[in-house]
Amino acid sequence: MAITPVSELVARAKRQITSYAPEVARDLVEAEEARLVDIRDPRELARDGRVPGAIHAPRGMLEFWVDPDSPYHKPVLATDATLILFCASSWRSALAAKALADMGVERVAEVEGGFDAWSAAGLPVERDA
Repeated sequence: MAITPVSELVARAKRQITSYAPEVARDLVEAEEARLVDIRDPRELARDGRVPGAIHAPRGMLEFWVDPDSPYHKPVLATDATLILFCASSWRSALAAKALADMGVERVAEVEGGFDAWSAAGLPVERDA
């Protein structure tokens, strides 16, 4: 049995989710209509920097942190604002946004191109000293 390539899973997810250009995501956050959620691994944050104000929710814990019935629930993710997820290049965030939508999260999206696109657009990034 052949497995479905991850690239196909990402392509399917992207057809079913909302993606925002980095500048649009920033504008939605500034208008208090959205919250940025960084799903990258902590090592990526240390190496590449962080988006100021973004909530860090590692990909492996995201569904647990969003679920209000989970013992790991994080109230910061219980919001009427759109959760705009991002990873490094938007593959993980596409899969994660699809997973949250499948859970019933109505306002979820991703940053098209992820942190790499955010940084390339010259948007704010904090780096460890």
